[in-house]
Amino acid sequence: MSLATSTRGMVTSPHGPATEAGLTVLAQGGNAIEAVIATAASLCVTYPHFCGLGGDAFMLIADARGQVHSLSGIGQAAQTLPTYTGSIPTRGPQAMLTSAAAVDVWAQAFALSRDKWAGKESWAGLLTPAIDLARDGFAISESERFWLQFRQPEARALPDVYGHFLVDGAVPAPQQLRHQHALAATLETLALRGPRDFYEGQLAATIARGLAQAGSPLTAADLAQTHARLEAPLQLPYRDGTLVAHRPPTQGITTLEIMGILDRFDLRSIPEGSADYYHLLVEAVKRAFIDRNRFVADPDYADVPTERLLSPAYLDQLAASIRMDQALPWPHTFQTGDTVFLAAADRYGNAVSMLATTYFDWGSGVLVGDTGLLWHNRGAAFSLDPQHPNGLAPGKRPFHTLNPGMYLQNGRPTLLYGTQGADGQPQTLAAILTRLIDYGMDPYTALARPRFLLGKTFSDARDSLKLEDDVAADVFADLARRGHALSPLPARSPLMGHPGAIRIDPATGEMTGAHDPRSDGRAMGV
Repeated sequence: MSLATSTRGMVTSPHGPATEAGLTVLAQGGNAIEAVIATAASLCVTYPHFCGLGGDAFMLIADARGQVHSLSGIGQAAQTLPTYTGSIPTRGPQAMLTSAAAVDVWAQAFALSRDKWAGKESWAGLLTPAIDLARDGFAISESERFWLQFRQPEARALPDVYGHFLVDGAVPAPQQLRHQHALAATLETLALRGPRDFYEGQLAATIARGLAQAGSPLTAADLAQTHARLEAPLQLPYRDGTLVAHRPPTQGITTLEIMGILDRFDLRSIPEGSADYYHLLVEAVKRAFIDRNRFVADPDYADVPTERLLSPAYLDQLAASIRMDQALPWPHTFQTGDTVFLAAADRYGNAVSMLATTYFDWGSGVLVGDTGLLWHNRGAAFSLDPQHPNGLAPGKRPFHTLNPGMYLQNGRPTLLYGTQGADGQPQTLAAILTRLIDYGMDPYTALARPRFLLGKTFSDARDSLKLEDDVAADVFADLARRGHALSPLPARSPLMGHPGAIRIDPATGEMTGAHDPRSDGRAMGV
């Protein structure tokens, strides 16, 4: 793991071979959109536990003229829903209740590249690295081995995952090759017939049959109605620049609210890594999360007071409510989920920040027919309370934890960032952004420093404040005195998310980038 530098283009992702796929595109003159499509498709093969064609995806896209767009790829709930009793299952076919919009994000981004950026790469050419990896094989990542080991006690509940991804019932050995022949065939069909075939063509019919055979409520009509949304993103001033994020139903607004609170404090007067530093960030997170849990949902179905939550007066009020000597009690619900972050910047001045997901590791745990697709379980994020803003309804988009970001200065992107980690995403981004912007750290240093996580983790069901144990002992003691219920995690714990970042110097155009040393990832420059 190291800091990558370049003036001709850069890609970062959580897996080396996927990063290389995007870098090859940049090296042969392709643009940032083309690079992220090649990288994202490859990650669907090499990181099957965190993302796939059967999931959702999000992009922030900035061109050399300073125009910024967001693509929000959220699959909508089936038009005909099961009758759920008690709660929505988190795994299995009845968790497969929302369509998958990742491929349409690629499709719309590819069209934008062709129409606005003079993109020359072919659709099939961008999928070729993923097809080759799936057909010829790749070394299984340490991240996948970790999650297979972690989930092994649940093997009976995830028969498709463990029948397909374990080797003779055991976690694969390090560097063992994995082949995904069924997925290779699906990707080949997608490359040949185009992206909308996933939703309306031959491939869509195959997927719909597989969904029905599995017991999912999704139909061919639900697939055909799936479209990502091209929107103007949310923007919020921070220091001498502007933070950019996706609109609801994502928690992009939550990240902006946290950073808006922090903008009211002189962080440079607070030592990074001190008890004051962690306390302030955690208290800002708490206030934004309370609002998120009350309001953030699909704005087509719920009133989300976006302007009020990001207004200067309201952010002033939240900042003033923070006591530096006392923690706010925290009994609130925690959202789980897993994701991949990837980004690219090209020699032409364009940049893309992207997240893709299947929600939980391995999504629903169900493979769709003989397609090799693992379908996601994002629909499990809905509430069955009809009065809840995120209450389940036919055609509705669920609340989404994904929120890749950009930081603009003078209208041009100078930071691309994002992370895996569900509820951990805004928390991790608060730490990374303050380290990058307020403390001037390079991307690798900012990503490697100890982090915190408020709430439950897969291994600790307590709503405590988790800190990596390379945080100083006196910081633990000081935070405990302020009322934080603390739980240590090992240094560089894989439970802390896998962020990545690229910095672009506005004066020289030099790019520096890194991916979290807790991951298998790499940033690479042309």
